[in-house]
Amino acid sequence: MTLYEELEWRGLIKDVSSPELKNKIDHEKISFYWGTDPTAESLHLGHYSSLVTAKRLAKAGHHAILLVGGATGLIGDPRPTAEREIVSKETIERNLEGIRAQVDRLFEGQAEIVNNYDWTKNFSFLDFLRDIGKYINVSYMLNKDIIRRRLDSGITYAEFSYTLIQGNDFLELYRTKNCVLQVEGSDQWGNITTGIELIKKILGKEAYGFTMPLILDRYGNKFGKSEGNALWLDKEKTSPYELYQYLINTDDEMVISYLKVFTFLSVEEIQRLEVSNKEHPELREAQQALAREIITDIHGEEEYLHALELSQVLFSGDVKNLTAKELETVFKGVPNFSLENDINILDLLVNNGIVTSKREARELISSNSITLNGTLVSSFDFMVTREQAIEGKYVIVRRGKKKYYLGSYC
Repeated sequence: MTLYEELEWRGLIKDVSSPELKNKIDHEKISFYWGTDPTAESLHLGHYSSLVTAKRLAKAGHHAILLVGGATGLIGDPRPTAEREIVSKETIERNLEGIRAQVDRLFEGQAEIVNNYDWTKNFSFLDFLRDIGKYINVSYMLNKDIIRRRLDSGITYAEFSYTLIQGNDFLELYRTKNCVLQVEGSDQWGNITTGIELIKKILGKEAYGFTMPLILDRYGNKFGKSEGNALWLDKEKTSPYELYQYLINTDDEMVISYLKVFTFLSVEEIQRLEVSNKEHPELREAQQALAREIITDIHGEEEYLHALELSQVLFSGDVKNLTAKELETVFKGVPNFSLENDINILDLLVNNGIVTSKREARELISSNSITLNGTLVSSFDFMVTREQAIEGKYVIVRRGKKKYYLGSYC
């Protein structure tokens, strides 16, 4: 299987600019680029799907150029529905540095990182119109899918011009770095082809592009979205444990396709996991491999092992040795309540909605179904005190095997 054939097998190729690209990828060592605008302080899991493809090309010997759009970020890529809010230059600069560090770490310093602001900042408006705008027909731009969809609701000239700015990026990288290929998500196809058109008309050269399909879950939502929130690559925004929980709960129907897209596991290993997933889905071996590979690549093996350990602790209920910070991570989103003074266990359970009555509380305690900080509560007279709280702050109540409640002292 050639590299291009493997990319197809993994479902990583959607649009291709030319059939010649297969030969380029399989038999030459070329420079290519992938870009993103610094609209947030961190990249998220949706970006990671594209970055893995770029990393796959780099591992095969192609030269990776990763562009962070300090210039295009000031304008904003047109969205299908409404115009993006303008982001300040200071915010763009701060976001840019955060993303640059993430990309550099993912590629272990082996990728060339560029900022399109460097070659755009001194480009005067008149020069841009003469040197770039003159080569692209308005009707050509109106046929771009994202622009066409916005015509009825309205699109500003700034957004309308975005495709020219990104097209100029491709032209600049071709001129200065012999970059012949742009690789992006499928929503960037129109911008890629604008760059190819500029290179052809201005330099008389052939450039190439391909897009990757949008990665979705079984319900058609973007991969990496959890209740409307992105899963970030910054571990301070999304902890490795949270990422682990998301990945380990991947649907059986989707996990093999995700292994193809997001991991560097061999074809043979993924095929083995596919068999395991069909014959023994209860083992969740494929999900475990997905979580291991993604978290290790993003955060390192130590962070993956820590996330795994936290997950095992939660499963066993033995939480007393966790730190306050780990508790905040593991029990983020569970029902919580506040404590001020010492309180009887029955009152604690009733007052905080963990049970509906003291009678139910007694029944649960009698059946060994209530634990506090991992220790079984066996007496109706048990008193909960600040001294029992982890780091003097938190108590964890577990009802049954899976229902957790986080109490905190004021």
